[in-house]
Amino acid sequence: MNIDVRSVHFDLSEESRQYLATKIERIGYAKDMIVDLLFVFTKDSKNYKLEVTTNFRWGLQAHLQEKAFEINPGIDALIEKLDQKIAKEKQKIQSKK
Repeated sequence: MNIDVRSVHFDLSEESRQYLATKIERIGYAKDMIVDLLFVFTKDSKNYKLEVTTNFRWGLQAHLQEKAFEINPGIDALIEKLDQKIAKEKQKIQSKK
């Protein structure tokens, strides 16, 4: 699973990168299903826009986004959405077998 993290209009602190890494461990069960996780964090005037594009092994691409006033709670919400999406896709694939 390749992970790419980009920040736009600000520098993502090492602390926030570590926080993201610990949250990504939560979806470790899906590392054989996911080819790429591409994170883009953008800072507007007051808000952060957090986006993730997930490329699944079977060719599906999922794009999720979240807006937050602070980066770490935004990461929490984004990873929660990602976890739900992975679980849903895993269930779809298992039901086709």
